[in-house]
Amino acid sequence: MRDTLEKERILVVDDSPETLEMLERNLTFEGYDVLTAPGVAEAIKILDDTIVDLVITDHKMPKSSGMDLIRYVRENLRNTEVMMITGYATVEGAVGAIKSGAEEYLTKPFTDEELFAAVRRALDKRRLRMASQDRLPQSIKSQYGILGESEPMNEVFSAISKAASTPATILITGQSGTGKELVARAIHYSSKRASAPFVPVNCGGIPETLLESELFGYVKGAFTGALESRAGFFQTADGGTIFLDEVSETSLAMQVKLLRVLQEREISMVGSTQPRKVNVRILAATNKNLVALVKKGSFREDLYYRLHVIEITIPPLQQRRDDVILLARHFARKYSEEAEKTEPRFSDEALKILRNYAWPGNVRELENVIHSLVVMTDSDVIDAPDLPDLMRYAGVRERGLHRTLDEVEADHIRNVLASVGGNKTRAAEILGIDRKTLREKTKRLKPNLE
Repeated sequence: MRDTLEKERILVVDDSPETLEMLERNLTFEGYDVLTAPGVAEAIKILDDTIVDLVITDHKMPKSSGMDLIRYVRENLRNTEVMMITGYATVEGAVGAIKSGAEEYLTKPFTDEELFAAVRRALDKRRLRMASQDRLPQSIKSQYGILGESEPMNEVFSAISKAASTPATILITGQSGTGKELVARAIHYSSKRASAPFVPVNCGGIPETLLESELFGYVKGAFTGALESRAGFFQTADGGTIFLDEVSETSLAMQVKLLRVLQEREISMVGSTQPRKVNVRILAATNKNLVALVKKGSFREDLYYRLHVIEITIPPLQQRRDDVILLARHFARKYSEEAEKTEPRFSDEALKILRNYAWPGNVRELENVIHSLVVMTDSDVIDAPDLPDLMRYAGVRERGLHRTLDEVEADHIRNVLASVGGNKTRAAEILGIDRKTLREKTKRLKPNLE
């Protein structure tokens, strides 16, 4: 059964009372808000007065057919999807339904699993289309400056809120490109230290020979070239927060010094024997498994436990696919404004590829891809061919790995037939076979073609 805060509304249209009752019962149990109508005329009256997300219609009904209803929806309701069910399945019927605008075509009898899967596919497509059209909700922009409305990100927002209310040390983990510094900033600027400095330090980007002096500062004469005393990052962050990014890249010798800061809340400047107290909250981040590094002996266990008072793990983009389209639109708007271009929209196929791509580089990779598309695409529509080859081929491979040969062949035949309006002679020419072979294939592959 679905678990959702806002029920999606489905209108079921069928002249069979038994079918209406069955579909209403099953879909209601699955968590949808279900309306029913015994015919096209009654369905249109409901659609004129009620917002419906998906129409499920029978094909053959008295007076007006399901095809008539599909055409009505497509001509008048741009944000409503349509799905056809029929007990009289033919290739021509399937092609006609798809050409008229039906997103799914289901043959009676069907199982509950087949019904629910088809409904989910149709509603997923609607959500993608809506996401590409609607404005960004203002409420999303206010989530600590971080975009996200998926369940994994809601858990991160909750963790940020809790972490901001405590002075405890925080360890932020997650893959590269997930936004660990954004989370660190959100914690700082939501805490009592918000008016004090936030100082980010990339531990992996500073040579080991310079890291100590950069972190703790140095006194005049401490080494050749130290012509005057200079404060380090910890003094700069006094009263506020220091963010130690890539903390796993520090040496064991530096880890001992960081441990002392955490334990004693004091630092020693290079060249000085007098420790200095600092009032600094420490946030640390890593994209590596610190437990594994502790076992290997390359990260101190005592420092790990000092840092690991509270851990916030940021999910990779692959685990928050519902946020991909939201982020893509945000970046498209951002870089369109920078380039003084019209903000492009995304085609349905481009949205599908973006959402299903693995995004190994996470949000950073997504931002770079959208930036490039905005700059390099001349059209006001970003379509599948505009996307990088790697993304498009990955989508093809993913679909292929989960299908049988018969399913792949049936899918290709269906697409060719649809492209020529159901003309079997022309379809056979494109497929490189004769009409008789095509007829035999459609008969053999009938369950996959329907």
